Amino acid sequence: MAASVSCHYFSSPLTTSTKPIKHSLNYTHFAPSLTKGPIRHFAPLCSSQRSRPSEIQEKEKDWFLSLKKCAVSVALSVSLLSGVPGLEWLSPAHASTPALPDVSVLISGPPIKDPGALLRYALPIDNKAIREVQKPLEDITDSLKVAGVKALDSVERNTRQASRALKQGKTLIVSGLAKSKADHGVELLNKLEAGLDELQKIVEDKNRDAVVSKQKELLNYVGGVEEDMVDGFPYEVPEEYQNLPLLKGRATVDMKVKVKDNPNVEECVFRIVLDGYNSPVTAGNFIDLVERHFYDGMEIQRADGFVVQTGDPEGPAEGFIDPSTEKTRTIPLEIMVDGEKAPFYGETLEELGLYKAQTRLPFNAFGTMAMAREEFENNSASSQVFWLLKESELTPSNANILDGRYAVFGYVTENEDFLADLKVGDVIDSIQVVSGLDNLVNPSYKIAG
Repeated sequence: MAASVSCHYFSSPLTTSTKPIKHSLNYTHFAPSLTKGPIRHFAPLCSSQRSRPSEIQEKEKDWFLSLKKCAVSVALSVSLLSGVPGLEWLSPAHASTPALPDVSVLISGPPIKDPGALLRYALPIDNKAIREVQKPLEDITDSLKVAGVKALDSVERNTRQASRALKQGKTLIVSGLAKSKADHGVELLNKLEAGLDELQKIVEDKNRDAVVSKQKELLNYVGGVEEDMVDGFPYEVPEEYQNLPLLKGRATVDMKVKVKDNPNVEECVFRIVLDGYNSPVTAGNFIDLVERHFYDGMEIQRADGFVVQTGDPEGPAEGFIDPSTEKTRTIPLEIMVDGEKAPFYGETLEELGLYKAQTRLPFNAFGTMAMAREEFENNSASSQVFWLLKESELTPSNANILDGRYAVFGYVTENEDFLADLKVGDVIDSIQVVSGLDNLVNPSYKIAG
């Protein structure tokens, strides 16, 4: 496990203005693209926001109708003002399709916003026993929202639940490990078991401040065990993309950014986990460019409070020019959906008619990393990437305009809050692969020229 990284301060801690901004239904939407122009945005006011709570409770049907109208206005505004293609379900050509996905999709339970949890659940595994250990450990985050030492009562219940699940399910967990990774997985399970005992002691000592770091350590063990359950790469990439750089697994990179004109932060290192299980073409393309040092010395080119974006090289080209072909290398839109064995390529989920489909890598987390592309060309992504600076309030996954339209391929897992401090002109000093480079196949950076 590589050492954790941190940002360097000068005077005082960052103010609350640098934290993720939560927003209601009238939040601003945007359309990342390969163009250099500013992101157009809007803030539509929905009629449902002017309704009194009592009226909503008494007239539930009216509330649903208001929500539907609001969502339609959002879609129309995006189409007219941001340049994003109009949503197909508004077109007469799709008159037989419901005007909106079932509204229950919009109002179901809260989404998972933690990048680590999103990555764990995105692994191509099916082992209930390890998930029953994972869930109570993740619930510690909610338990700690209670003030003072009272929170430790809930943390103790979470810890006991996880310990009990591990003892009862250890045989099933071990049987789910890939044979080639079994020894490593068992080693992690032993560390997890010992760590749960240590967490129990921390709770008994009422040392609340030590809980979070121990929780993170234990969840890292859980994630490692789950990765050891993946036996090889689970599917074949379509033939037309098999010669591209492919990340068949996961990789971790550190992006070091020099921050200008900020009295609180001089430089920051962002740890990013790239998920090739669900986006092998997209993540492979990025890792290949990282190994070419394509991003080293490049400036942040867009930072407007909604996204941070970079990757547009100097000169007329808007993407990576492969020196071996002297042409721009482009990659297809790549979207993995829950319940599918392989990603969809070249089409948005709306174009596929999958309105209720849940993306395996959703735009739920602050610091979600995705490929920018031309708005009307699904397969035009090349080198420009962006990080989301907003949490989605119209959740769960696929209830916003980004899921299923842009290819997510990773999450910032450390120092993500500091993305909000980046601005146009800040410089990426370097991006370096920390682990997982051996999962990259067809690496073009090794080819001379």
